[in-house]
Amino acid sequence: MEEEKKKNHIVNHFEKDSNCQIFNGSITGCVFAMPGSQVTQQAASKSPIANDTEEQEQPENTSQKREEKLTFFIHPSVDDTQEWQIHDEIARLVARQGIQEICKYLSQMSKDHKVLLPQNVEKAYKELVRLGMPDGDGYSLKTFTKYYKR
Repeated sequence: MEEEKKKNHIVNHFEKDSNCQIFNGSITGCVFAMPGSQVTQQAASKSPIANDTEEQEQPENTSQKREEKLTFFIHPSVDDTQEWQIHDEIARLVARQGIQEICKYLSQMSKDHKVLLPQNVEKAYKELVRLGMPDGDGYSLKTFTKYYKR
């Protein structure tokens, strides 16, 4: 018990204004101690890395967990396991990029048979806004129509 207490207690004996850093434990359980400070570590219940690998190992059926409606852009040839991945890819695209990049990427996804783009520009625009694309300055229907290629 006394040994365990010593392992988890760090005393920094370096000069006050030195650039010293002390790390204790594995990379996931490291501690930063300022010069002249005392730090007491508490044991974590599980390693964050272990949680990540557990999540990756367990296949998720995301269609049952999601309340959001799947985008209609999904190409008919895409299997069920990739639908939500493509949906999320489009959502990230429209949240981070401009109209020109969005239209160019959607066109490329169409060539790769990941999405099937509608002929109706307004329908496509409304779906992208639903997925997170802004509809303010620079993201109007008129601008979108200029760059949209079916």
